[in-house]
Amino acid sequence: MSVLDGVTVAVLGGTGPQGRGLVRRWAAAGIAVVVGSRAAERAADTASDLADATGGDVRGLANAAAAAAADVVVLAVPWEGHADLARSLATALAGKVVVDCVNPLGFDQQGPFALDVADGSAAQQAAALLPESTVVAAFHHVSAALLDDPSVESFDLDVLVLGDDRDATDLVRALADAIPGMRGLYAGRLRNARQVEALTANLIAINRRYRAHAGIRVTDV
Repeated sequence: MSVLDGVTVAVLGGTGPQGRGLVRRWAAAGIAVVVGSRAAERAADTASDLADATGGDVRGLANAAAAAAADVVVLAVPWEGHADLARSLATALAGKVVVDCVNPLGFDQQGPFALDVADGSAAQQAAALLPESTVVAAFHHVSAALLDDPSVESFDLDVLVLGDDRDATDLVRALADAIPGMRGLYAGRLRNARQVEALTANLIAINRRYRAHAGIRVTDV
């Protein structure tokens, strides 16, 4: 029996580029997915589009209802709204595995750069705001453009998964493995999420310079 059997995943920010792409891939893999958005109507429209495109089980709900309906909840929202969303859903997210893929980044004339976060990282901020949830950091380095491109059948990258609960990190690794070509790798405790989030700035710089969609591969594992 797969660790994902019977698991429903909600993606908050599921109408945005990365969130929509993750919904597409998990729905295509046969995982039940709920699109979460501030606007229930927008979530429903996105869910309908992706259900038609993948043949998968996809529903759309407002963020709080989506969180309540799922076993695993992915935060795929802009950094600016990260704290407010987590704080507002603390009750709905209690007892659930919360996957944080938010990258606290800034942009100026010199390009992307990592922002300082008082709690250390976005994932640690989520853990502080969601004391009754199990927070795992993952999916920071996956191209949103490739995720949501139906012509891309497989990926060539590893997903770094960080957390303090073995069962939770194994579950999130399985979510990565469910997407063709991806591999979920345990990459340390949640306290190490800062450098993983910050590395996204380097990848964006690489992508801009070489017009690519660079990801991460770990050797000898």
